Amino acid sequence: MGHWAGYLSHFQTQALSNINNINYNNYNNYNNYNKNNYNNENTMTNKSINVLQFICSTGFYGAERWILALAKHLDKKQVRCDLAITLEENSQDLELVKQYQEKCGETFEIPMAGRFDLSVINKLVKLIKDRNIDIIHTHGYKSDILGIIAAKKAGIKSIVTPHGFENAEDIKLRTFIWLGCKSMKYATKVVPLSKQLCDDSRKHRVKEHQLVYIQNGVDLSEVEEQRLLPLQKQADEKRIGFVGQMISRKNIFDILEIFETLCLKHHNLKLILLGDGDQRAELETYANKMKFADKIEFLGFRDDRLELLQNFDLFVMTSSLEGIPRCLMEATAMKIPVAAYDIAGIDQLITHEQSGLLAKYGDKETLSQYWEKLLFEPDYAEELTNNARDYVNQHYSAQRMANEYTELFNAMMEEK
Repeated sequence: MGHWAGYLSHFQTQALSNINNINYNNYNNYNNYNKNNYNNENTMTNKSINVLQFICSTGFYGAERWILALAKHLDKKQVRCDLAITLEENSQDLELVKQYQEKCGETFEIPMAGRFDLSVINKLVKLIKDRNIDIIHTHGYKSDILGIIAAKKAGIKSIVTPHGFENAEDIKLRTFIWLGCKSMKYATKVVPLSKQLCDDSRKHRVKEHQLVYIQNGVDLSEVEEQRLLPLQKQADEKRIGFVGQMISRKNIFDILEIFETLCLKHHNLKLILLGDGDQRAELETYANKMKFADKIEFLGFRDDRLELLQNFDLFVMTSSLEGIPRCLMEATAMKIPVAAYDIAGIDQLITHEQSGLLAKYGDKETLSQYWEKLLFEPDYAEELTNNARDYVNQHYSAQRMANEYTELFNAMMEEK
């Protein structure tokens, strides 16, 4: 433990020193990075603003889908939006790269040696120079640290978008999250997804002149296309579903416990869990010991997630911490009834007894009653889902979000 603590102390000092003490003239030819569909544009004149989305991704979750929604709806005449993504040992087929290439633009894969690799900074600087990047836009604690340092070295502006602050138990992960939070105050702008995340950013000493609130948006066109297709499910079966990362702050053990309680009363229930993450193996082991283990399915990542979502009779969340969850937006747009804990972020999408049912955090007994009410009172559930769908379509358009980001990019370029 002492050896690890010493390493962390050294790493913290080195990373923060990198941010504070940048030699802007120290630009050399760094290691090559892997490129997809790359064309050198050093000699080209381009009147558009060149933005680099940067994420250290190990799956295809809300942040990855958010990047796709933003890039897809940006006006390409005004903004050229590239994607840089780190290649790590546990990367999940890089679905983001595939979809980004198809729908949005060019992608660049940067190898990362180990869980955290400071050599990525120099590779990012080279990419920034080669692609004439004006603004780097980072997502997640690792990409925030690496991206902000790279921006300082390259002499460009940076945006950090917090998608949520993890309350991890692992000491190594907590340290990197702490560094990511510390690095935010060195960004040009910090643009949280929710008002609660704005408040959280202030706690990390982000100044008011850095903060810009752009309400979250999501591309709901694919959801609407799927919603209009015929249902494919057994009429006598009630399917309860979750979509998201299987990590501690999602608190999925509460979902399993509530499900087991309801199964004692109703024998036609099924629980479908979509997603992956650090806790999946532990959750599966726990579920396999439950009395109704045969009614629980862990499906991992699925390309047909919207089809599976359409067949849910209830969408559930028991998170302790959220931004504004994309999966919840998709569920409401699909007209799936929602029952969840009443926490910041979720309360911006769901109003209790108007567009869903919310229980006090940790109140599993009340949440169980809400599951039951929405599953077995279809008229009431339909009233709430109509309201929820209308609300998300009106307030959380991806095009509105992209327009506001374009305004921000232009304003940043005008600032000295």
